[in-house]
Amino acid sequence: MSDALPRRVHVGYALGSVATGTFGTVPGLLLLPYLTDTMGVAAGVAGLLVLVPKAWDVLVNPVAGRISDRWGGRRPYLLGGGFALAVLFAAIFAAPAGTGAGATAYVAVAFLATATAYAFFQVPYVAMPAEITDGYAERTRLMTWRVAFLALAILISGAVAPLVVSAGGDGIPGHRWMGLFCAALIVVGAVGVYAGTRGVPTGEARESEPTLRAQLAVARANRPFRLLLACFVVQAAGIGTMLAGVKYFADHVIERPDDGPTVLFVCFVGPALLVMPLWRRVGAWAGKVRAFVLASLIFAGGALALVAAPALPPVVVYLLVAAIGCGYAGEQVFAMSMLPDCIAYDTTRTGRRQAGVFTGLWTAGETLGLALGPGIYAVVLQLFGYVSSDSGAAAAQDSTARLGVLLGFTVLPAVVVGVGTVLMRGYDLDERRLYGDRHVVVEGRPAG
Repeated sequence: MSDALPRRVHVGYALGSVATGTFGTVPGLLLLPYLTDTMGVAAGVAGLLVLVPKAWDVLVNPVAGRISDRWGGRRPYLLGGGFALAVLFAAIFAAPAGTGAGATAYVAVAFLATATAYAFFQVPYVAMPAEITDGYAERTRLMTWRVAFLALAILISGAVAPLVVSAGGDGIPGHRWMGLFCAALIVVGAVGVYAGTRGVPTGEARESEPTLRAQLAVARANRPFRLLLACFVVQAAGIGTMLAGVKYFADHVIERPDDGPTVLFVCFVGPALLVMPLWRRVGAWAGKVRAFVLASLIFAGGALALVAAPALPPVVVYLLVAAIGCGYAGEQVFAMSMLPDCIAYDTTRTGRRQAGVFTGLWTAGETLGLALGPGIYAVVLQLFGYVSSDSGAAAAQDSTARLGVLLGFTVLPAVVVGVGTVLMRGYDLDERRLYGDRHVVVEGRPAG
C-alpha cells in the first residue's frame, strides 16, 4: 500500500464524520433538555435514559467489530448501518405518544435501537484508516481531514439543530423537524463515505483470532492501545459533560435561550476548523503525544477559566469557548491518528488482521464516555435542585440550580479531561518503535 492517498480518498473518508458528528453531537446537546424541559422527566431519570442506551454499545461495538472483521469488508456496513441510523434517529424525536411515561419509554427504546445501528456504522468506519494506509504521517493527514469534517458536522448539526427546533414551533413538533433534519445529514455522510472510498486498498485479509474472547485478550496485551483508550474514554466523558450543558448554560448563565446554543457552537467549532493545519504542524514538530497533551491542557484551562462567566463580558466568554474548541480539535486529531498506529503495532506483532476488534472497543469506549457526560451532568442538576418542565421551555431556576449548571459546564469537564491526560503517561509508541529505523520519515522532530 502506498503511503500517499489521493485527495478524493481524504475527502471521501472524512465525509463519514458528517454522520458520526451528527449522532455524537445532537443527542448529547438536545436529548437531555428535551427530556427535562419538554417531556417533564426529572433530571436524574433523564440522565439514566440518556446513559443506558449508549452504555449498551459497550457490549454491541466489539461484536460489530468482530463481524466486520470476518464478513463483507467495511464499506457495505457504512451504507446499511448509515441508512438504519438515519431512520432510527428521526424516530427518537417523533414522540407519537406525546408526553408522560409512555413517551419516555418510547424515547428510551428508540435511542437504544439507534445506538445499535450506530455501532454497525461507526466501528467499520473507524477501522478503515489502519487498512487504507501504512504511512505514519499519512494517518495524521487522513485524521486531519476527518476531524475537520467532524468539526464542520458539529457546527452544522449542533448550531442549526436548535434553530430548527425553534423554527418548527419548539416542544414536540419542533423536535420532530429537527430529527428529520439530522437524519438527512446522516444520509449525506453515509452515502458520501461509501462513494468516496470506492476502490481504496483495505489491506490484505489476514487470519484473525477465532473467538471474541481471544481477540479481547489480544487488545488487552497491546499496552499503547490500553493507555490511549483509557485516556480517550475519560476525556470523552468530560467533553460529553460540557456538551450536555450547552443549552442549560445558554439558558441560565449567559441568559440567551434563543440564540445562545448556536452562538456557543459557532465559537467552539469555527476556530477549531481554522487551527487544523496548525495542529498538524505542531504534531510534526513535537510528536503526537506531546501535541495531544498540549491540546488537552488548552481544553482544560479554557473550561476552568469559564467558571468566571457570570462576571465576564460576553466577548470574553465566547473567546474562552473558542480556546476550548481549539484544544478539542487537537485532542481529536492526535487521538484518532494514534489509534491506527496502535492497530498497526498489533498487526506487526501478531501478523493478524483484527482492526475491527480494536475499533469496536474504541467506539464502545467513546460512546460510553459521551453517554456518561450527560449522565454526570444530570446528576449535578439533580443534586443542585434543577426543576424540570413539560411546557417546552425551561423553568425558572434558583441560584443554587444555576450554580450547578455553571459548575457542571466548566469545572467538572476541566477536571475530567485533566485526569484523562494523566492516564497517557507511559505511552511510547512512536514512528521509530512502530516501523524501525528503515521506515522513519522525519517531519520536524521525530514523532512521539
